[in-house]
Amino acid sequence: MFSFIKFNIAKLSGKVAYHLAKHGPGSGGTYPGYIFKKIGGPESIQKIASDLNTGSVLVNGTNGKTTTTTLLIKLMSNDVQIRSSYENNTLNAIVTAILNQEGDLGIFEYGIRDAAHGIPNTVQKLINPIGVVYTTISREHIQVAGVKNPFNSYYNAKKLLSEGMQEGVVVTNCDDPRTAFIGLNKEKDVKVNYYGIATDVIEDIGDKSVECPKCGRLLDYSHFYLNHRGIYACECGFKRPEPNVKLTDIEFSSSSWDLTIEGDLFNYVVSENIKFNLKLNVPPFGLHNIYNTLASITAYATFTPKVENIETTAKKVFNNLDMSFIPTGRFEVVDIGDKLVGLGQGDNGDALKINTMFMKLYLDGPLEFIYTTPDEYEDEIFEDHYEIIKSMNPGHVVVLPGRKSIKKAEEYYNIIKKDYPDADFYPLGYDEMKIKIEKLHELAINSDYEYVIMSGCGEEQAMWGEIKKKIINE
Repeated sequence: MFSFIKFNIAKLSGKVAYHLAKHGPGSGGTYPGYIFKKIGGPESIQKIASDLNTGSVLVNGTNGKTTTTTLLIKLMSNDVQIRSSYENNTLNAIVTAILNQEGDLGIFEYGIRDAAHGIPNTVQKLINPIGVVYTTISREHIQVAGVKNPFNSYYNAKKLLSEGMQEGVVVTNCDDPRTAFIGLNKEKDVKVNYYGIATDVIEDIGDKSVECPKCGRLLDYSHFYLNHRGIYACECGFKRPEPNVKLTDIEFSSSSWDLTIEGDLFNYVVSENIKFNLKLNVPPFGLHNIYNTLASITAYATFTPKVENIETTAKKVFNNLDMSFIPTGRFEVVDIGDKLVGLGQGDNGDALKINTMFMKLYLDGPLEFIYTTPDEYEDEIFEDHYEIIKSMNPGHVVVLPGRKSIKKAEEYYNIIKKDYPDADFYPLGYDEMKIKIEKLHELAINSDYEYVIMSGCGEEQAMWGEIKKKIINE
């Protein structure tokens, strides 16, 4: 039998830990949840999660989790009081937020590397979300805790977060065959709202080697929007679902972009379908943020109790966006007077491709590529990265370790050197982070090129955030 005394002790201890953590360095977002879980056990997490009268929405995927969660919080906060957590991708962070915030609805970012460390099915059972939002799934975290993590294991772990849901709504990207397949498999249990692009204005050369998640054959694409996202079909019958929320038009300019978005989807709270039409004016924030915009608007329209506010609130939030909504360390193009420097995290092929496509919007001359490498057991990520580097046709390449292994970084460098004989290598490891940050900053500022892109693997805040801060302060 569940012990209410034990639960109340755990709750009090978690709140005390929260107030103590606010006055100490780090861990404030996770430590109170850890203390609560340690004392109260799994049953206490289930009970405290039920304090959310409406329920919880979990945001998951390879890329776009933090930005989508940030935008969803901005939207939903106009309609209801919420409890939220982002950038801390752990169960402890979710519990901390539920324990110490007020509100009937929870919006939580939740990252998963593998089933053992991410415990997605356990999280689903304990938090019992009414919604899981999928952004996109691509090759990442090929090494977890020093062990090779096959992509199928990574993908299956993502699936587990919603697999046990028997009520609520799954919100997923229909342009990504992997997230679309998750949605199609859940239609028998819950409602599914798909989002995607429905205009030929956006087009990418794509990746012709994407396997069908149903049968394993290569998918046939009639249009690529971004990497493996597009319009696709397979001879086994699997094909892209129609989006409930879709971008139907986009107009680009150097100062802002105009987006036209149409929606016809199921709202969980009123339990009926609703329609909306939006014309939004946003900063030129990169093609990847179009998907984050669609994901956040779809999730907002799915779970808001105030369906009459959807169009007004979306316009209020997006028409007043500036680039500050981009999380620390994410890719950004900075004008430092004599050159444009594009810099930020690109831990996998999908992310680096997005960064280079963004940089291409600004290019009008030769480019220097400063590349930070993956680690051991991450050859597949390097292969994706290197194809992208070559597609940019850089005039010069500089290589530094982005992860722990200097030896592996040098192996990657030697491969690059075959095509770019004058490429440079700086063997600076993780234990030399301050020196590495200084070197990367120096390389960008002193580059002989008017256009510099600096991206690859590295800690988002500890490395990329600091470099961006130093360059912007120039």
